[in-house]
Amino acid sequence: MIIDTHCHFDMMPNPEAYISTKEREGDIVIGMTNLPSHFITGVSHVNVFKHIRLALGLHPLLAAKYRNEIALFKKYIDQTSYIGEIGLDFSKEGIATKNVQIEVLRDLLESLKGKKKIISVHSRKAANTLLDMLCEFNIENVIFHWYSGPVDLIPSIISRGYYLSINEVMTVSKNGRSIIENIPRTRILTESDAPFNSKADIRKALKNIQMTEDVIYDNFKSLLAHIQ
Repeated sequence: MIIDTHCHFDMMPNPEAYISTKEREGDIVIGMTNLPSHFITGVSHVNVFKHIRLALGLHPLLAAKYRNEIALFKKYIDQTSYIGEIGLDFSKEGIATKNVQIEVLRDLLESLKGKKKIISVHSRKAANTLLDMLCEFNIENVIFHWYSGPVDLIPSIISRGYYLSINEVMTVSKNGRSIIENIPRTRILTESDAPFNSKADIRKALKNIQMTEDVIYDNFKSLLAHIQ
């Protein structure tokens, strides 16, 4: 059984065909959304599946333009156990909206405080600030998606009980391998980040780092136990 904790199937040419295939194969797929309005459009279609779930998100690169959707985020927060994609992006693409991103994320985390959710976060060039904010609001059950931050921050991420999701790209890059080698095996989850990832084969990723589907499934079950 493949566990895909971070996938954007709503951005695919034929989302229903994709998730129908995954359901038939028995894979577990958590679909991210970039805006609450996207979640609203898709959730009723996804809820008929057993192994497929849709997360409620507000992507940091869209936070400035769509901060008006914070109200929708809060309105639909109890419609799902999964939150994502949220977070911060201080890369060249996002640095201009840094302050707005922080304001929006602060609002989102305030609404998540004390709720039992599994949360997939985006942390590009912003891992330290993001971790500080997650700690400030005492947010639990976080998955750092496609982590590319400092290796020496990983122990602090792990100490909070958080997980990191890895993909095939990470397993074939020097920086990605260095990060993976510093994550305890019990805190690794898998993701595809499809369709935005050209190397999205989770089975290949597991083979590259000599991990089994069963170990990932056990890790995911341990995380799930925290929200049940």
